[in-house]
Amino acid sequence: MVMGQKVLMKGNEAIAEAAVRAGCRFYAGYPITPQNEIPEYMSWRQYEAGGQFVQAESELAAINMVYGAGGAGTRAMTSSSSPGISLKQEGMSYLAGAEVPAVIVNMVRCGPGLGGIQPAQSDYFQATRGGGHGDYHMLVLAGESVQEMVDLTCLAFDKADEYRNPVLLLGDAILGQIMEPVTLPDPVDTAGLPDKPWATTGTGGLRRRNVINSLDLRPESLERHNLKLKAKYDRMASSEQRHAGYRIDDATLVLVAYGSTARICRRAVDLARREGIAAGLLRPISLWPFPAEAFEAAVPRAGAFLAVEMSLGQMVEDVRLAVQFRRPVYFYGRTGGVVPTPAEVLVQIRETAGACGASTAPAASGAARGGGLVK
Repeated sequence: MVMGQKVLMKGNEAIAEAAVRAGCRFYAGYPITPQNEIPEYMSWRQYEAGGQFVQAESELAAINMVYGAGGAGTRAMTSSSSPGISLKQEGMSYLAGAEVPAVIVNMVRCGPGLGGIQPAQSDYFQATRGGGHGDYHMLVLAGESVQEMVDLTCLAFDKADEYRNPVLLLGDAILGQIMEPVTLPDPVDTAGLPDKPWATTGTGGLRRRNVINSLDLRPESLERHNLKLKAKYDRMASSEQRHAGYRIDDATLVLVAYGSTARICRRAVDLARREGIAAGLLRPISLWPFPAEAFEAAVPRAGAFLAVEMSLGQMVEDVRLAVQFRRPVYFYGRTGGVVPTPAEVLVQIRETAGACGASTAPAASGAARGGGLVK
């Protein structure tokens, strides 16, 4: 591939290529739809790059192989979809507790249970609330396009190393399967990556051996470690908030959506503007830390917020926390793999605008099929 040239790639394959170019030299995974193109791509691309690919016997094995490779200082990654990520949660907690960097990709499918293979955003709680056991956090990054997922993949590896912490990339079946033109980054020189003096790379007889472990049976010692981790999470929370806005400068009704749903909401905002409704979109890119600072800037001019999700209402809780009851927050969602249309979202915009006085345009009656407006 020519450097700097746009190429047409499927989302999953573009993420895998970006990971290799970001210096990932170990991948372990287990197949599950709709992310199977990532391990398939890695199975030959890692060989080309001089890295290692392992088809693990299970999701549990894959995440613990990443623990080992990351602990040895290698940029390591795994990927899965919702039920598989559930199985990886214990290992993700181990990674955080042992301060081992790694990148985990979740291409979300609908649930609960085995559910279906269609897109959803119902893993938000799992991703942003840790998911596994204990007091820990991960950076959670969500893009809306293949290009942004490529860019966030590179960022994820850098941030994982910077904070010695796992980073989760959250996509869905749409972003994994669509094909879009992307500009791929130049490959990093792995020899020039920051040194990892904590890694288990062997001592050469020159230093004491490194031990990587998440077990500490001494309560006071473990508390000190957890407080040390919390200080790191506090730095992450203050420094890593990311968001994007669309037609938000004069918006009195602010839609909030991430990932694929944000693309749909952008079109709905344009349709609403044609009707005289001053709608805009605030798109979280970092789901943890949630970009609360962006809401501080939006609240003074907003009459109301409308959270739109492919779930029964998860991110909306963070929106309410960020708004802090200063403005009404409404919710609209579809579930089970049903993707909302711009026309459906437009109905909700009209109803919300009518309820909060954000526009003189007449409010439509009735809720869109499959879900209603909830305050």
